[in-house]
Amino acid sequence: MIESNINETIIEEDMGAKVLIATLYSSEPVMLASTRLSPDRLVLLIDKIPNKVQTNSLDLIKKALGKVLEVKTVKTDVLDIVAVAKKCVEVIDMQPNDDKIYVNITSGKKTKALGLLFAAYARHERVKKIAYQSDDMKELVYLPRISFRLTNSQKTILEYLETKGNKSMKELADDVDLSTAMLYRAIDELKDMDLVQAVDSGVELTDAGRIARL
Repeated sequence: MIESNINETIIEEDMGAKVLIATLYSSEPVMLASTRLSPDRLVLLIDKIPNKVQTNSLDLIKKALGKVLEVKTVKTDVLDIVAVAKKCVEVIDMQPNDDKIYVNITSGKKTKALGLLFAAYARHERVKKIAYQSDDMKELVYLPRISFRLTNSQKTILEYLETKGNKSMKELADDVDLSTAMLYRAIDELKDMDLVQAVDSGVELTDAGRIARL
């Protein structure tokens, strides 16, 4: 469950706010993105057990920005990209529909940055910009807003495999309401996207497939 400090009720005047969701390790990337994007609310992804650098960076950001914008934290896994992506999708889904959501993937572990990036792909319609700082930390670079763009048939198969586990093609054909031709075509497309993979027992979701169905 998302930390209690982000479960607070958002008051009416917050509607239409600009929200920046960012990974955190050193404070500089977050400070630069906050200066350039001028968010009303800042959501920082921190480790379940923050180290000293991360804790100090959080304190600096709160002292520098806490009086002019709302600063919240969400604890996530560090190495499990799927778990990070799921948490980030939860965070995005909690924001009011009128809010403008930006993400910054510069700081912190690469696995956390990738988790946030994939969450932005999974919620393509909610995220306005995906930002990354240049190496000299002077400019924001905006990354493409890619979407998984799954068909209804592909979504049905991913949902089924997520809930039922590995299945043979015969089991899929028996249980999923798709014609055999449509099923095989959808499976081939999902394999090409690396969202499912062949195993001895049939097909199974990849980590990317677990993220795509969020």
